[in-house]
Amino acid sequence: MNVSEIRNNIEKILDNNKAKNITSINLKNKSYIADYMIIASGTSSRHLQSLSEILVTELKKLGIENCKIEGKDSSEWKLVDAHDVIIHIFHPEKREFYDLEKMWSEEIPKEKAMI
Repeated sequence: MNVSEIRNNIEKILDNNKAKNITSINLKNKSYIADYMIIASGTSSRHLQSLSEILVTELKKLGIENCKIEGKDSSEWKLVDAHDVIIHIFHPEKREFYDLEKMWSEEIPKEKAMI
């Protein structure tokens, strides 16, 4: 399964589990950390936790092993590291505060690319 198929599956899993405002950002030529970043919102701390756990379980079923959840103690943010795709799941107010879409969607000058 290629990284675009993985991204599509993640977006579908999030959508099927009622995540809000799902946004995908292409990180190629911007960072070595991943090829894509997906940002979504949950409706409550319980919803954030459920979304992150469901993602890890469903990705494992697809053969994507060793995905990790960061922010287990946070009620406002979770990060799922799916290797070539990083998924941020935010409480809406925290998402607005950090505004990752703006930060990562801007074009990076060539000499500063690949952080």
